[in-house]
Amino acid sequence: MERLEIQGGVPLHGSVRASGAKNVMTKLLVASLLSDKRCRFYNVPDIADVDITVELCREIGASITWDKQEGILEIITKDLKTSYVPQRFSGSNRIPILMIGALLGRTDEDIIVPTAGGCKIGKRPIDFHLQALRALGASIEHREMKKEGAYFAHAHHGLTGACIELPYPSVGATENTVLAAVRARGTTIIKNAAIEPEIIDLILFLQKLGAIITVDVDRTIRIQQARTFYEVEHTVMTDRIEAASWGLAAISTKGRVFVEGAQHLHMITFLNRLREVGAGFEIKPNGIEFFADGPLRGGVHIETDVHPGFMTDWQQPFVVLLTQAHGNSVIHETVYENRFGYTETLRQMGADIELFTQCLGGKSCRFAAQSYHHSLIVRGPTQLVGKEIAIPDLRAGFAYVMAALLAPEVSHITGLSFLDRGYARLVDKLSALGAQVVRTGAPVCSSPVHAVASI
Repeated sequence: MERLEIQGGVPLHGSVRASGAKNVMTKLLVASLLSDKRCRFYNVPDIADVDITVELCREIGASITWDKQEGILEIITKDLKTSYVPQRFSGSNRIPILMIGALLGRTDEDIIVPTAGGCKIGKRPIDFHLQALRALGASIEHREMKKEGAYFAHAHHGLTGACIELPYPSVGATENTVLAAVRARGTTIIKNAAIEPEIIDLILFLQKLGAIITVDVDRTIRIQQARTFYEVEHTVMTDRIEAASWGLAAISTKGRVFVEGAQHLHMITFLNRLREVGAGFEIKPNGIEFFADGPLRGGVHIETDVHPGFMTDWQQPFVVLLTQAHGNSVIHETVYENRFGYTETLRQMGADIELFTQCLGGKSCRFAAQSYHHSLIVRGPTQLVGKEIAIPDLRAGFAYVMAALLAPEVSHITGLSFLDRGYARLVDKLSALGAQVVRTGAPVCSSPVHAVASI
């Protein structure tokens, strides 16, 4: 079994380049299936989730070349050889369900995709996806097959534009609806849509591809039917989650790290929180430099939310940072109901964290009056100690890496397939910043699909 061995207590110093965004690149590959034109992508991250999505696209007929060293990938899908996504992709990640939106306008055949997967951070139902796609004219039903569920979808008579209001600005539902709407007759209007930077990057690609899409300030996206498609070159936006991760690691270890490619516009809310706790950063022309700027101040209150709010994927490493801040701080998680499972390991490492089922914040969220622990208080500063750690999900994984960097003892971390999903060349980057880290052991499975099939 592979594991990371980390000797903590060393400040991180140097420069690191953040990779292309995981949550964009996988969606761009699916979006390319809308047409039979060649698409070339730059700044492609070499991570397991992209590996899985590449294999998935090849399965249905895409021809793909990928220079991992240069981060350049070309894909063209002249014809679909199948519209059936095999069951081995069930639970691999969240991408198969987006195949429905992409393929409904490309084929008259039945589309069969396995149930959605991804990290176990709470229920991520696809009801919003299905309601929106049905409003466009799709027929979708869930069936049991081979002990796993699958979705059967078709639009034998094509899709027709509609006015759709999402009950919640779900990123996945917005993406699926936008993909389907590109080939739907007429105009589609999506109200209460997600407007994350990753959504905008997808829209920029689709506009290059031939779609006519506008985004209004009131979370409304309008899509007109695309009649002509074009070849595309597109540079993937930098991963703002990875950029924040490196920044938090630098600050918490009392180091100084320049994150090349970090984009100010995409991190405004995050940077405001750093200012509140007394952390330092400087905006440069080609990135952001993060550094410790004296003792960290607690006493902050953070509620995760959809963009432009505080990202749910930022809160795990931020909690680790707050274990080093003076005072009590509150985190209210409003996006996923089961995202604090990682805190028990942090408590075993010495963190002072208390969980609550109540909404500790200025507003009640959709998990109010339910039994989910979705608020916490973290008290600091506390000295963390090394431990044997098993990673439960991707973002908890980097939080544990940060905690291990803070502990003066040696920590051993397993479950590295989770980290591989979202952090390219993690050990190389950590080592370049001065961290004492070694990856040992053999991978459990060489197949990227099977390696994460249980998550």
